[in-house]
Amino acid sequence: MNNIAMNIVAIPDIAGPVDDAATENEVLAISEMSELFGVTLRTLRFYEEKGLLHPVRRGARRFYGSRDVGRMRVILQAKKIGLTLAEIRRVIKLVESETPKADQYRELQGICQAQQEMLHEQKTLLDEQVTEVDNVLAALNKLVAGN
Repeated sequence: MNNIAMNIVAIPDIAGPVDDAATENEVLAISEMSELFGVTLRTLRFYEEKGLLHPVRRGARRFYGSRDVGRMRVILQAKKIGLTLAEIRRVIKLVESETPKADQYRELQGICQAQQEMLHEQKTLLDEQVTEVDNVLAALNKLVAGN
């Protein structure tokens, strides 16, 4: 493998949309946006209602520009790691701000670390619950087998 490939750093979607001048003027109909991201039309309308997406309206039709495509990438990755709508809104505001990228990355790192800690706590609680259910089931299985 060459050295260039080993030095490539993949920027997570949550770090904000990658500027792509080639797609700057392209727009997607709601059905194209839905297909691109594998989400329902209802999902896109929901994110619009919550102020996370801002499609351009032409009559009754919605059209999504590159900014909304970038936002949707951020939304889906943030959702995948379990962030709330309020936290997703905060992330979008951050990555679209004039804050220097290094500062944005540090703040995003803090958000992700806090999420990771919370998820580890939830996992510990779930593991304890699974163990308790296993114990209850084992006792019930003995009782049923004894009758």
